[in-house]
Amino acid sequence: MPRSSILIAIFGCVLSASASVAQTFDTRATAAYVFDQTTGTVLLAKNEDIPLPPASMSKLMTIYMAFEAIVDGRLLIDDILPVSAHAASYGGSSMFLDTTDRVTVEDLLRGVIVLSGNDASTVLAEALSPDGTEAGFALMMTQRAQQLGMEHSVFANANGWPADEHRMSMEDLGILTDRLITDFPTFYPLFAETEFAFDNRVPSNSRNRNPLLTLGIGADGLKTGHTQEAGYGLVGSAKQDNRRVIFVITGLESQAIRAEESERIVNWAFRQFAQKDVASAGTRLAEAPVWMGDANTVGLTVANDLSLLVPILNQGTIDAQVVYHSPIEAPITAGQPLGELVITLDGLPEKRLPLVAQTDIGRGGFAARMRTVAAVLWQKFGPQADQTTEGA
Repeated sequence: MPRSSILIAIFGCVLSASASVAQTFDTRATAAYVFDQTTGTVLLAKNEDIPLPPASMSKLMTIYMAFEAIVDGRLLIDDILPVSAHAASYGGSSMFLDTTDRVTVEDLLRGVIVLSGNDASTVLAEALSPDGTEAGFALMMTQRAQQLGMEHSVFANANGWPADEHRMSMEDLGILTDRLITDFPTFYPLFAETEFAFDNRVPSNSRNRNPLLTLGIGADGLKTGHTQEAGYGLVGSAKQDNRRVIFVITGLESQAIRAEESERIVNWAFRQFAQKDVASAGTRLAEAPVWMGDANTVGLTVANDLSLLVPILNQGTIDAQVVYHSPIEAPITAGQPLGELVITLDGLPEKRLPLVAQTDIGRGGFAARMRTVAAVLWQKFGPQADQTTEGA
């Protein structure tokens, strides 16, 4: 069947009569990925698919797998875990655990999320590893990441300790963050905690390093990272009104620049784009011809209510392309996928959404079949069939 497409105007913006390109954000990060979770819109992508050293930001994968284990009963929040000599040997960010400690899973989770504990990450990893080793857990991490669609992630350890083969892309960290927020809403508030004084052991190491949590801009997570090789990075998320933005940055030169760049991204993402309701599920957006049906056309609609994120300077009517294979053969069931709605806005990546049948279309009877045959014969042998167009 030939592939057909038509252009439609799906809605008119009301803020201005002119159209313009969204202001481009020029980040100082080596790589960055900014994603509007509410509408599924990528706002910024810079070297987003390049595997890079993620430093402590990769602890989010350890946390994700620990949350999964709690949900499916393999790990209990009040389980008490031993600390191995290997876990206690890690330097850097730490809960300052030693081999005499036995720590609850709840404290270990806070130790990873709030304190960025390399030791706490390893204790959790060894408890969940198939062979009791951190290396065995790292293999599990890599396999699970692939299952989640994180195609550019390979793990050598549970905490982001520098290793040549330990790599993640910023897009993968964005995917992981989206899953953490979506899959574990009960646990997600842990990422907004600003302080965890474990056992009052080291009062100077009790505060969350995320510089956005106390700024009143809706930030509620998730994880900082720093090594000499990776530079300074942050996986962040913020919610304002009904919109949530996820962002990942890396390769910055200092904590101060990381804090400044993170706040700039959040402000840009919320102030330069507006969410617009476009169409309700079931609203007819276009029609497609039907072959051998009890109706000549079928309405095309979106399966779910459709909202778009629109650059505030891109106003006027938004054009979209409806793409489908024509003609569509009956019978057709309401909700059956039939094509795509392709939306292109200046300053944003192309967005493709499925279009489905608005109603049932049954197979036509004898009269409908004869009309279809007659139409085909007219196309082939009618007065216009032998005409040709000559070009210069």
